[in-house]
Amino acid sequence: MSASQLNASQSEETVSGAAPADRAMLGNWTEFLIERLIWVAGVSTIVLVGLIFFFLVREGIPAFLTIPLHELFRSRWYPIEDIFGWWPLIVGSTIVTVAAVIIAVPLGLTTAVYLSEFAPEWLRDILKPIIEVLAGIPSIVLGFLGWVALAPLVQRLGAPTGLTAFTGALILAYMALPTIISISEDALYAVPKEYRDGALAIGATQWQTIWRVVLRAARSGLVIAVMLGIGRAIGETMAVMMVTGNAPNIPEFGTGMLFQPVRTMTATIAAEMGEVAQGSLHYNTLFGIGIVLFIITLVINTLASWLVGGQVGRRGKGQL
Repeated sequence: MSASQLNASQSEETVSGAAPADRAMLGNWTEFLIERLIWVAGVSTIVLVGLIFFFLVREGIPAFLTIPLHELFRSRWYPIEDIFGWWPLIVGSTIVTVAAVIIAVPLGLTTAVYLSEFAPEWLRDILKPIIEVLAGIPSIVLGFLGWVALAPLVQRLGAPTGLTAFTGALILAYMALPTIISISEDALYAVPKEYRDGALAIGATQWQTIWRVVLRAARSGLVIAVMLGIGRAIGETMAVMMVTGNAPNIPEFGTGMLFQPVRTMTATIAAEMGEVAQGSLHYNTLFGIGIVLFIITLVINTLASWLVGGQVGRRGKGQL
């Protein structure tokens, strides 16, 4: 081999050896940048939530310092006379949310079980996208439909007015259903087929397999679906404000409780924030309501995390 050929061969070996090293270095830098971006995204989320809470506290804490706590929980909300009783708003939010959850959760879980376990594949491919599209309908459109179509129907059924807590609960249940159905169905569909086959192989019926195996294996996903549905119900504003009557009163406890006008905390903030003077006591009180809503949402998310964590821990010990 001549000297020129030997030099060319050595040059090719050097280039071929350097190329993998360069690719490895480029891959390391890419991985490092991706990790940093993920870290920044995670930290920024925490910082943003902290800033939101700080803003709420800064604007709302004067209400707690100025108004005695027992005054804040009076049974009358009449800001014109500086009467800021939150109790009617809390009761209204509780009634509408609990009624919506009672309606939406059984329907949502039942529909998810049907789509996952009983529906043919072609029907599931049709229904699943339709359900997900329903989640994108603006709440103001649903509120308008509830006002012009659902409220008159409720009144014809015997209610003194169609704008009641029950009407708001129906609208909220409809709005929460797509979230509950979609996430629950994904959780059920993700349960390994071997679980079903094993249960059927030892003599369990299909219903026993679903109830005792599939639902238990998917409990963490089902809990998340229910909690997200509850969060959607608690945080909704415009639709509730349009169909619940927007009256800050405490309904009498009984069978007719759902068929009376109420006002929720979110609707109060939306209806009155644009009319108050910035820095006034009324302004601070509305932000105080925002603090209460923030704490309620935090408690619900913490409870969901605790329940999901408990399920994961038991599953790690071999228990479904």
